[in-house]
Amino acid sequence: MLNSTPARIQTLYADTDAMGIVYHGNYVRWFEIGREALFRKMGIRYRDVEEAGFNLPVTRFYCHYLLPMRYDDEVLIETEIAYVKRASLKFSYRIRLAGQEEPRTLGYTVHACTDREGKLTRIPLMIAEKIAAFYHP
Repeated sequence: MLNSTPARIQTLYADTDAMGIVYHGNYVRWFEIGREALFRKMGIRYRDVEEAGFNLPVTRFYCHYLLPMRYDDEVLIETEIAYVKRASLKFSYRIRLAGQEEPRTLGYTVHACTDREGKLTRIPLMIAEKIAAFYHP
């Protein structure tokens, strides 16, 4: 049940290392692009989450590189919510080349929900209700 409208990006020369392969650190940013696209699709703006006094910091990051991405590749980032718990969310990612179904990278991030002081708190209703419309375990 991946996001039916994946985020699209074009790799930049600056994204690559000396071997012409996308540097591994870029995947952290690409996962964020995917999360942001999914949140927007659900009607959630992260700015509104922060203004309401909540944050969703990454507590775990996993990335399995299957095949390399290279300069000028058109990349599709498919994102789904893997689980929702009382005070955390898990997003799964599938990165592939446009026009191909085979994944190049698989991964996930886990996010805690915290208040302004960084204390763990229940996911706010403003997020939970919108997620409920898209997440069906």
